[in-house]
Amino acid sequence: MPPVSDNDSQTTPVFDNSKVTVIFVLGGPGAGKGTQCDLLVDDFGFCHLSAGDLLRAEQNREGSQYGELIRTCIREGTIVPMEVTIKLLENAMTAALKEGRSGDGWKDGKGRFLIDGFPRKMDQALKFDQAVCLSSVVIFFSTTEDVMLSRLLQRSKTSGREDDNIESIKKRFRTYQNDTMPVIEYYKSYNKVEVIDSSGTIDEVHKQTNVVVKRIFSLDA
Repeated sequence: MPPVSDNDSQTTPVFDNSKVTVIFVLGGPGAGKGTQCDLLVDDFGFCHLSAGDLLRAEQNREGSQYGELIRTCIREGTIVPMEVTIKLLENAMTAALKEGRSGDGWKDGKGRFLIDGFPRKMDQALKFDQAVCLSSVVIFFSTTEDVMLSRLLQRSKTSGREDDNIESIKKRFRTYQNDTMPVIEYYKSYNKVEVIDSSGTIDEVHKQTNVVVKRIFSLDA
């Protein structure tokens, strides 16, 4: 992936939303975003971009000027400055579109992206829609903190992630409630949110999500 640059002066979006479909995938830590995105990639040929994965890769990239900043934010459960995250996403989308992927969603300069764990704040949402690509819809995986905590603690046994611990998890829950829920409410005001109860099994949630995405693409459910 190209390194992050500070050139963020575009006044029009980099990508045309009539050709490039962007679906934001939101939900609290442990809501099942990544798992469901992986399944949707198989179903519909999306390119799945995890904002968190991109940030973790950037923090470990040799010579990154943002590595220590990202590392501190992840450890403290706070949000990385939007300019960094947005540029990483733009770079990853550009790379995917240049790959020449197969499938109906990737012909004639088209592309389809699932971006999970982003936007986490209102300024991120507005800036991405304005500067990178106007998003089509938000899929919001909703469940209880008890369910999310249980999943995260189970994941911590094998994930190796430094933020999968009780202290960081609680900070992430607070950040999610304070910063990300207003983003969901904002998109709801434009009828751009599909809410899915992710408390059930992976298969149950997948069936619901599949129907929603088919509807988004105007396919037969």
